[in-house]
Amino acid sequence: MSSGRLYVCPMTKVVDTVRVSGARSLVTILTAGASLVRPFEIARERHLRIAVSDIDKPVDGHVLPGEEHIDKLLAFTEEWDQADPLVIHCYAGVSRSPAAAYIVACALAPHRCELELARELRRTSPTATPNRRLVALADRRLGREGRMVAAIAAIGRGTDCFEGAPFALELV
Repeated sequence: MSSGRLYVCPMTKVVDTVRVSGARSLVTILTAGASLVRPFEIARERHLRIAVSDIDKPVDGHVLPGEEHIDKLLAFTEEWDQADPLVIHCYAGVSRSPAAAYIVACALAPHRCELELARELRRTSPTATPNRRLVALADRRLGREGRMVAAIAAIGRGTDCFEGAPFALELV
């Protein structure tokens, strides 16, 4: 229940994570057409839905993450007052949502070292394998000159799992 904290979880744990964390803002990153019932604690205007597939190259019938998705994420989190935690989730809590949490942490803590943040991500989530395309797009958008991409490459692929366990990242 600390401010300036990001929680990451799979879709199956959204309601519990919102309730336990005290979050009042939610980012949902799911494949186009997938639905999620917004927890009642989250006001409609504090729920961002981003419809992208967990891919890093074009695939027929799927939405490739693009700059517009990064812009929406950054605009939404810039408006987050950090008084209450923010929950970010995707289907499994392994690729898209850890990437988004890493992106938000880099954007809101511009003085922090990209590798330090990536190592913190790995420490808090042994299963996280952040989506490379989302990270690369944000790296360019934030002017990090490849450091975000290199940091995520340095921590490597997470442990295989069906879904990741919920975890938190501190912004301070």
